[in-house]
Amino acid sequence: MQVSVETIGNHERRITFRLPAESIDSEVGGRLREIARNAKIKGFRPGKVPAKVIEQRFGDQVRNEVVDNLLREGFDNAVRNESFRIAGNPQIVPNKEAAEGQLEYVATFEVVPDFGDIDVAKLQVVRNTSEVEEADIDRMIENLRLQRRDWIPVERAAKEGDLVELEMWSEADGARLPAEGTERGSTVIGSGMMFAPLESALAGLAKDQEKVVDVDFPADWPVAQLAGKAAKMHVTALNIAEAKLPEVDQAFIRSFGVKSGEMERFRADIRSNLERELKGALMNRLRREVGEQLVAAYAQVEMPPRLVENEARAMAANAAQQAAQQGQRIEQAPGPYMEAARKRVLVGLLVGEIARRNDLRLEPRRLNETLRLIASTYEEPEQVVELYRNDRQLMAGLQARVMEEQVIDWIAERAQHTEQPLSFSDAIRQ
Repeated sequence: MQVSVETIGNHERRITFRLPAESIDSEVGGRLREIARNAKIKGFRPGKVPAKVIEQRFGDQVRNEVVDNLLREGFDNAVRNESFRIAGNPQIVPNKEAAEGQLEYVATFEVVPDFGDIDVAKLQVVRNTSEVEEADIDRMIENLRLQRRDWIPVERAAKEGDLVELEMWSEADGARLPAEGTERGSTVIGSGMMFAPLESALAGLAKDQEKVVDVDFPADWPVAQLAGKAAKMHVTALNIAEAKLPEVDQAFIRSFGVKSGEMERFRADIRSNLERELKGALMNRLRREVGEQLVAAYAQVEMPPRLVENEARAMAANAAQQAAQQGQRIEQAPGPYMEAARKRVLVGLLVGEIARRNDLRLEPRRLNETLRLIASTYEEPEQVVELYRNDRQLMAGLQARVMEEQVIDWIAERAQHTEQPLSFSDAIRQ
């Protein structure tokens, strides 16, 4: 195999592989003969299958495997010999202009930029700290009661905390929406489920009473006919109900999986869940903090353009998917995400480079702890653990996440850092 390496711009490299067709044919032929000795094909005795049948059945598969193996070996050797540090995935395509009797493949890829000296001790990092207090457990129990509440119809005027079923229609610029009939919905006053000016106007409304509310909608309101306009909303309360919260008794506690029904065990389980949530929230905050410091310190380093563009496209696709889940359809171009993508790529490459230069390795103990934490949120934790251990893609994603967190911790410990305590509710607020 002949290999040639070219430099294309600051970050892009190209490797061309020339594979003699005769060598490949010879290797493919040898493998097909091995297959023929043991192949079991209906209508033929073992070891007596004609070579032509073997070629038709297995030829393409074997040829692809031979070429893939040669390319993988050649690419790995070239990268190792040139000491390339690859950024992103290479693109390997056949060269259709190869000379007769030759197979040529071209691998194009980007490399990690030169960050120069990386001194994390110069970074100034604020590390948030927090603890789960008894009051946080009390609030969680109240939230659980709210989740299990019943709604009792009442004949009085609506007030905060009540569930109001309503119908409405609007007037804006002389147009009626909807053109005929009304729209129906429901909201709990004070919950923020509806546009705040409209939801707050429901307080004091009695059953079957209509009210006209003047509302100024923001320019980015998802309903195009109302976006940026002043509208009159005609609202009628159909039904009003007040909440009845369940008692925190043994039956209530058992309904959350605490078989003993004991309050002490219940609170201990809640504390464990809140501490797990808090740990994740504090790591997210630290990841953002360290990321911002790295971006500020190395903003002048040019990033691999194709890697940044691919990241921007992924961010745009994710935004479109989230909009679709909310019933909106948007076409997102990568342009608005390019700067955010550049910062994300910068942090990712720096974290990887810091790990490489300092010979940081994934800690099995930390990986197992994270896996156990994830599994503990499911009813059958051991099945979740087995799922990860038997799925290479799932495990690879988990290993990447844990390794990133490990490096972030390593950076924060060696940076100039100060601790800033937060309440639990502030810590988990994104």
